[in-house]
Amino acid sequence: MQISVFGASGRTGRPLIEQALAQGHQIVGLVRDPAKLPIQHERLQVVQGDISDPQAVDQAIAGSEAVISVIGHVKHSPADLQAVATRNIIAAMRRHNVRRLVSLTGAGVRAPQDQPKLFDHVIRFALKTMAGDVLRDAIAHAELIQSSDLDWVIVRGPMLTDGPRAGNYRVGWVGVNTSPRITRADLADFLLTQATDQRYIRKMPMVSA
Repeated sequence: MQISVFGASGRTGRPLIEQALAQGHQIVGLVRDPAKLPIQHERLQVVQGDISDPQAVDQAIAGSEAVISVIGHVKHSPADLQAVATRNIIAAMRRHNVRRLVSLTGAGVRAPQDQPKLFDHVIRFALKTMAGDVLRDAIAHAELIQSSDLDWVIVRGPMLTDGPRAGNYRVGWVGVNTSPRITRADLADFLLTQATDQRYIRKMPMVSA
C-alpha cells in the first residue's frame, strides 16, 4: 500500500520508512530538507516542503491509502507545530478520501483507559512544568484527531531509545501493562502495523518494551 509519512527525516521516521520499504510498501515522505533523509529506494518518494504548508501536505497525501505522522518538536519549533500539522493532514485526507490516520504522541496525553501510577503523575507534572507548550500542543493535536470522522489511532510512547528492533513489546495504557521506555525501531514496528490493523481504531494505546 502507499503510505504518507510526516516527520519522515526524524529519529523515529527513518526506521519507520526502512521497515515499511522492507515490507514492500510505497512511501511518500514530506521533509523540509531532503538531505536529512539519507534513504534512497525506488518505492520512496520524497516531497520537499513544510508541514505548515497545506499545499505541500496535500501533495504528499494524494494517492495514499494511509497516513502516519511522527512529527515531534525540535529546537525552535512553533508552539502549535502538531496542531497546525494535524489540521492540514486531516483536511488533505478528507479531500483525497484517505481514511486511516496513525499519529504518534507522548504518554502525557491521557486516555480513558489509563490508570496512572505515582510515577506517571510525576512525569506528567514535570512535562507541564518544563515543556508545557509541547504538552498543550500534543493534547490539542489529539483533540483534533478525535473530533474527526477518520479511522484514527493515536499511538502513545514513553521514553524513546536507540537500538535494533526486537519485535517484542507491550501494548497497554498509561499505568497498565507498560514500561518507561521503548526503542524507536520497535515503536516504528507498531506504528506501521496500525496502518492496517483494526484492533485500536479510535483508541490511544501506549506501546512500550
